[in-house]
Amino acid sequence: MSTFQAVASERNAADAVYNHIIAAGEGWIYDLFPGQVLRIVDVEGNQAVDTLFYSKEDPGDHYSAVRTITRQNNIYLTTGSVLVAESGRELLQITADTCGRHDTLGGACSAQSNTVRYSHDTLPMHNCRDTFMLMLAGRDEYTKRDLAPNVNFFMNVPVTPEGELTFADGVSGPGRYVELTALAPVTVLISNCPQLNNPCNAYNPTPAQVLVWNAEGGEGDV
Repeated sequence: MSTFQAVASERNAADAVYNHIIAAGEGWIYDLFPGQVLRIVDVEGNQAVDTLFYSKEDPGDHYSAVRTITRQNNIYLTTGSVLVAESGRELLQITADTCGRHDTLGGACSAQSNTVRYSHDTLPMHNCRDTFMLMLAGRDEYTKRDLAPNVNFFMNVPVTPEGELTFADGVSGPGRYVELTALAPVTVLISNCPQLNNPCNAYNPTPAQVLVWNAEGGEGDV
């Protein structure tokens, strides 16, 4: 279990160089440069924002849940957590967080996991794995082999004493956010989860907002 103290950001949304609403169930892909800051906002509260990160310098070098958990000795992410790639490369650091903690174990919903977790008639329902693949298909350097265990921002997945995962009610709320500073050139891939079967979001997927600020001194491309 992680300890947490809210760390709000001093950044003003009006100063962001990029501001976008990701509709419920939609995807988003974006390149960050070192020093740029990404804020992900849980607009209405308790929406799972499934997210992956890739090194721009080596697209095959993606975020590693195992290395990140081992590095910080904690299964939850919050302010101060450094997100690490398979190579050990530091990709981003969480520099502000008003939610509390974020899941590294629950993974992304898929057609297959929906049928196992819920029922066989959920097979054709839209899911995060499909969104991830759709977004990656727009870039020549990626294939479905580049999908990996992801971060679930704003999602609450406690681990029982027996080691089982529990998809519990959320710990987030309207307008809460997490802010990450890029430590290297990074591609960010988001599926704003379309899940209709999980009570975490009251069976109602909602929008997420993403904002980007340039590095100190105004450097960075958009």
